[in-house]
Amino acid sequence: MKTSTHRAILVAALWLLPFSTVSSAAANKGKYFVYVGTYTENGSESKGIYAYRFDSTTGALAPIGLAARAINPSFLAVHPNRRFVYSVNEVRNYKGEKSGAVSAFAIDHATGKLNLLNQVASRGGDPCYVTVDRTGKYVLVANYAGGSVAVFPVLEDGRLGEASAVVQHTGHGTNPERQEAPHAHSIDISPDNRFAIVDDLGLDETQVYSFDSAKGSLLAADPNDPRNSLKTAKATPGAGPRHFALHPNGQFAYVINEMQNVVSVFRYDANVGDLHLLQAISSLPKDYSGHSEAAEIEVYPSGKFLYASNRGHDSIAVFAIDKDKGTLTPIEYVSTKGASPRNFEFDPSGSLLFAANEKSDNLVVFRINPHTGRLTPTSKVLDISQPVCVKFVAID
Repeated sequence: MKTSTHRAILVAALWLLPFSTVSSAAANKGKYFVYVGTYTENGSESKGIYAYRFDSTTGALAPIGLAARAINPSFLAVHPNRRFVYSVNEVRNYKGEKSGAVSAFAIDHATGKLNLLNQVASRGGDPCYVTVDRTGKYVLVANYAGGSVAVFPVLEDGRLGEASAVVQHTGHGTNPERQEAPHAHSIDISPDNRFAIVDDLGLDETQVYSFDSAKGSLLAADPNDPRNSLKTAKATPGAGPRHFALHPNGQFAYVINEMQNVVSVFRYDANVGDLHLLQAISSLPKDYSGHSEAAEIEVYPSGKFLYASNRGHDSIAVFAIDKDKGTLTPIEYVSTKGASPRNFEFDPSGSLLFAANEKSDNLVVFRINPHTGRLTPTSKVLDISQPVCVKFVAID
């Protein structure tokens, strides 16, 4: 029994590791593929997912071109073994179903191209967010128009199996135009892989499900075990929770609320998945009175700063994080040098921020001051039609 257990652990470990050699890893140290998810419809010139080669030691960026043809591959996720990329296909009709799709791709580490493995129905319309659990065994998706979340097993070759769990949200919010129904906007996994945190814009709720990584299930409630009950953090009516970020210390969590451009600060209880509100602060300058909608939120790896994007004001808001309280203090609001910044991502060295400006068809690179958190635009601007999401993958 002991020998077979050790063998199983070894097989699992090998499955999660990338296929690489020591020599190739040394030669490619600091080198990455940058994948950009896009919208391909409604006037877009994009054909799918695009890729670049990036050297974090020199800052050099070289275009690879179209990595994979796909319809509206707006949001991306990278498998822990760096062999696979998963994308949503943000549509409302997939093979005659009222659903979008999720696509699995294998990374060609020689060229950066993505080879389609398979595609499955997302089990709800307009999937807008995808993530991979910590073990690499499941892909989790949030369906915006469908108001649902779903879990899909990852097969040994990286393909996706049929859904192991689907949870349909019900209800509505206070805004009859934007919150007439549930709109699941993101789903994230806790560091210990025990909880799935879902932001639902339509319900004004951040919901914390217990995630069973043995079965790939989401547990909404178990009266016999309080650890397995659905935890809900209510937002201000009409706020519209969109995306979630956890502090590196695991004690604080942050939610960006799209409709009111507000960041909610929570104390996070990792034992039971509870979120306790500490602060609500605008992501916009006090003197701004125009229309804007918040989009992305990320905590800097050092835990000292938080960044949030504003579409309309077209900026990245930079906040200092109180190391003891987790609360935020504004530092600056920096133009993204484009229109409607969606997702943004830190490069793996933590020295650069890549901002995807959807409506100006460009991706702009900023330098990050690790001591002050402030952003300075570099000369690097990538032309790409309707960019939405940016992900880095180390080159083996």
